[in-house]
Amino acid sequence: MKIRCAHYIHRVRHRCFLLSLSVLLVCLLKLVYIKVTVRDGVYIEPFGITVTLSKFQNHRYDVNCTAIYELDPVEIGKAHVLKRKVIVNMDDDSIISLTSDCQTFIKTRGYDAIPVLDEERSFPLAYTLVVHKNAPMVERILHAIYAPHNIYCIHYDQKSSPAFIKAIINLAQCIPHVFIASKLESVEYAHISRLNADLNCLSDLLRSEVKWNYVINLCGQDFPLKSNYELVVELKQLNGSNMLESSRPSELKKQRFSFQHELKSVPYEYHRIPVKTTVAKDVPPHSIEMFIGSAYFVLSWDFVNHISSSQVAKDFLSWSADTYSPDEHFWATLVRVPGVPGHIPRSEADITDLRSKTRLVKWNYLEGILYPACTGTHMRSVCIYGAAELRWLLNYGHWFANKFDPKVDPILIKCLEEKLIQKRQYVQK
Repeated sequence: MKIRCAHYIHRVRHRCFLLSLSVLLVCLLKLVYIKVTVRDGVYIEPFGITVTLSKFQNHRYDVNCTAIYELDPVEIGKAHVLKRKVIVNMDDDSIISLTSDCQTFIKTRGYDAIPVLDEERSFPLAYTLVVHKNAPMVERILHAIYAPHNIYCIHYDQKSSPAFIKAIINLAQCIPHVFIASKLESVEYAHISRLNADLNCLSDLLRSEVKWNYVINLCGQDFPLKSNYELVVELKQLNGSNMLESSRPSELKKQRFSFQHELKSVPYEYHRIPVKTTVAKDVPPHSIEMFIGSAYFVLSWDFVNHISSSQVAKDFLSWSADTYSPDEHFWATLVRVPGVPGHIPRSEADITDLRSKTRLVKWNYLEGILYPACTGTHMRSVCIYGAAELRWLLNYGHWFANKFDPKVDPILIKCLEEKLIQKRQYVQK
């Protein structure tokens, strides 16, 4: 018996030793990877930052954005080479550190020195930002769209990391006219919670002291293509109408709202998504005719205020709760309802993503047909833009674009920042 016990103890100790050794090896490999990343990585500094965290000082790469815009083959070639290197990015903790002193942060990033014309000041805008990760990118989006007389609502996902949440709260505390939504959702992909996140911000914005004219919704992979002044000029030309996609649904898209969907766990990327059941849905309330579009919108204050108290909108929202990606039919349908402010007649032709200026998106199956090939990479058929698309993006005519990722191409984002700041400065002259 003693021999068996001794043998068992020896086996346990041996296994524990092997386990400890494995853990140690993993940790050593991670440390080696981190050292290699820091040593060989490239850091593309956001345009306009004059003070940077010390850990990035030795990894900067200066970008010639004018040459990128002019499609200079040498500079474009450099950008392609850099993309194959390890990209060193700021993390959520970096934003926490930078915003620990609000006064220094505001001065460093120039939030207190953004030039504004009287024409802009008399036509304030509102924004909703629904985000869940990458606080440095959220701050860069904010900086690119910021004007001190506008108002900005940020909705962060309740499932976000503590560091991300802290960073976003710090940004809202530091930057004037930026606030956190009073009601937060745990957002699931293609679920009603995504639509509710925008609605929560819209409700807060309606109660804001800022009497904004239009509201624009963004996510964490969007970026502006126009300055605030350029946006104001074009939005005034809408004369109170709204700008968003609204098209008649295909038979395939009708499946999204013809059957009930249940939120279920899935063994891939999103973990939980609405899954179609065999239970057919009732027809939409109030004989609403269905249209589809995207989650992106530019809506007038009058339209949003009307929707907030409309029984038709409330019933339609309730009906949409068990559909797939309701944010892609909710706004597209309501804007066609007769009598809503700035409504689009149901008889009018489809408004596709190429007609609506709300978002410029490249789909891989239309590249080479409607627009040039993606020079970045693709995610779910959507292009994550590369630096060689800078000129095309700025000249296409849309107001915002999607998708951008500093891990895929930080040069493009920096050059967009530079071009937008140049536009601001040019208007002031």
